[in-house]
Amino acid sequence: MAAARPTILIIDDDAEIRYSLTRVLSSRDYAVATAASGEEAVAAVRKAAPDVIFLDVRMGGLGGIETLQHLRSINPRQLVILMTAFGTAQTAIEAMKYGAFDYIMKPFDPQRVLVLTENALQARADQRAAGDYKPSLNTEDYKEGIVGNSAAMQEVFKIIGQVTASDVTVMITGESGTGKELVARSIFQHSHRATKPFLAVNCAAIPENLIESELFGHEKGSFTGATAQRIGKFELCDGGTVFLDEIGDMTLATQTKILRVLQEGEIQRVGGTGTIKVDVRVIAATNKDLEEIVKARTFREDLYYRLNVVRIRMPPLRERLEDVPQIVDYVLQTLAKQKKARVQKVAAEVMALLLRQRWPGNVRELENVIYRSAVVAQGDTILLKDLPPEIRESAVVGTGSLPPMPLPASPPAPEVTLPPVVPAAEAAPAAGPGPGTLREALDFVYARLKEEGTEPVLERLEREMIERVLRDERGNLVRASERLGITRTTLRKRIDALGLKF
Repeated sequence: MAAARPTILIIDDDAEIRYSLTRVLSSRDYAVATAASGEEAVAAVRKAAPDVIFLDVRMGGLGGIETLQHLRSINPRQLVILMTAFGTAQTAIEAMKYGAFDYIMKPFDPQRVLVLTENALQARADQRAAGDYKPSLNTEDYKEGIVGNSAAMQEVFKIIGQVTASDVTVMITGESGTGKELVARSIFQHSHRATKPFLAVNCAAIPENLIESELFGHEKGSFTGATAQRIGKFELCDGGTVFLDEIGDMTLATQTKILRVLQEGEIQRVGGTGTIKVDVRVIAATNKDLEEIVKARTFREDLYYRLNVVRIRMPPLRERLEDVPQIVDYVLQTLAKQKKARVQKVAAEVMALLLRQRWPGNVRELENVIYRSAVVAQGDTILLKDLPPEIRESAVVGTGSLPPMPLPASPPAPEVTLPPVVPAAEAAPAAGPGPGTLREALDFVYARLKEEGTEPVLERLEREMIERVLRDERGNLVRASERLGITRTTLRKRIDALGLKF
């Protein structure tokens, strides 16, 4: 059965605009309806929701922004493209604030109208495709915020369980953004010290001349600006747990005092003469290679052995990509509970792209990407267009920036010996169908391009293939990008870069 034609509704009180847009959109075989006012459009949408709406901003009666609000209240997923002759900042801000898909300036560029329509229809298709999305977790089961079912994370959970029953010193290592503080808090919450204080100190964020005062306190008058006695973190945390983050950035002088706390259980305030007994469990973390900085003599070897009683290595996200769907679900559910976003799911192509990133910023970077995308998403689904540009652009085929997608195991393919590339004068496509026809044709094309030598082979082939696919798909960017195996954004960039006209 043939698919129903996409329906487009044009709302404008100018009959000429309605006529012109109808002609442009009808050229792509869309079913086009019109409305001369906001009131008429709202009544029509209540009866049957169109796929895409073009809405004029300035109309008599119900204005464009008011109409947009009514349309979105009827159907929060309704895709609306605002039309305006006044491209002010206020127009753009209000359009996106009230949930417009995009906006377009008058007078229209017909090609821009068609591209916007195709983009909106693709977004609608992505929304529908995400309809069966099912969350992979419940945040109630992950109250501590450490998410992951991968083998690497299961090992982390196992060690956390083993160290909570004692006061053993724990060293947590791993790249920035992997969740080292979450692990430290989890150890604390499951320990017998859970009713006592937990204090986290970022050793890299405190100036060198203040770190000792921050940790151990100071006496009044001990240095310029010390107008009163100050109690340090170790005293405040007596009976509890101190988490020393980025301990690899701590000065040697402060390292000596930390060693004394671990060995003797006592501190001395800056400017003080007496010692103070403290009962504190120390958990430390660093993103540096401790063994290397010990060799470089920038970290005390004796302190290293005191801290490194139990080591927990937090794996980078690129080593546990199977945890990405769970982390995404956790972030979305958390944002919804905090009323920071209404998004509930991600499109399949978005998840596929997230699974192919290297995530140098690890879980923290992924959380920021999801938060940013959820804020700009216009429905309950994060679509490809909602992702930050740097993530979308990484979908370019052949950039080498992405690791290969994990594939199911399959038997090894038989060895194939490729025929040699023959000179152009001797090459000719094989007559009739056969397993070697395509390869021989490609050999022929390569030989001719090599013979001409006027431009890079890949650039010429790319331009020729894009031209042919666009011509075959009658300029439809959505279908052309699918045929080429790239995103619409990438296709548009390649068209512009290659100077193609279609």
